[in-house]
Order: sequence, then C-alpha cells, then structure tokens
Amino acid sequence: MMDVMEGLYQVVRERKEEKREGSYTCYLFEQGLDKILKKCGEECSEVIIAAKNGKNEDTANEICDLIYHLLVMMVESGISLEEVEEILAERRQKIGNLKKFHVSDHNT
Repeated sequence: MMDVMEGLYQVVRERKEEKREGSYTCYLFEQGLDKILKKCGEECSEVIIAAKNGKNEDTANEICDLIYHLLVMMVESGISLEEVEEILAERRQKIGNLKKFHVSDHNT
C-alpha cells in the first residue's frame, strides 16, 4: 500500500513542479489551497454517504478520491509522506493504551 501511496505522492509533486496541459492535478494547484480544501471536504462527504449506503465498492472508490485530494493538499502545504508515516508509527505504539474517561458526578 505504501508503495502505491509513495508513487502517487511523487506524481502529485511532479505535477506541482512541472505543469502539464490538461492535468487535473495541475488545475488544482493553479486554483490554490482553498479549491484543494474544498475538494477534500466534498470527497470526505462522499465517503460518508457511500459508507452509509453500504456499497463497499462505491465507498472504496470514494476513499481513493479522498486520499488523492489529501495528497494534493499535503504537497501544496509542504507536508511530506514521511511526516505522516512517522506520526502514524508513533500512534501505532499507543495501540492498546486506553484513555481514561472523565466521570462526572451529576449529583453535585
């Protein structure tokens, strides 16, 4: 999975550096961060709707669209894939560590 993500991330980075005629990725970079963030929000909503509808194929396709747009946002914002991997690795070490829930005393 990470090989695929790394490959896609590199393509997105290349599109930012070298404009290509007719490239949707280049179009997003030309439009700027606001447009990229709007697309991330739209794709997130589409993931939620697809998941609610219970069609795994549709949900998987929408997840791919969201991941793509998130990668575009990452490149635009200067966030490397390695940074995200490091954070995920740190969080993975915390698996199994339960957080303590705050208990409210409603009688006082």
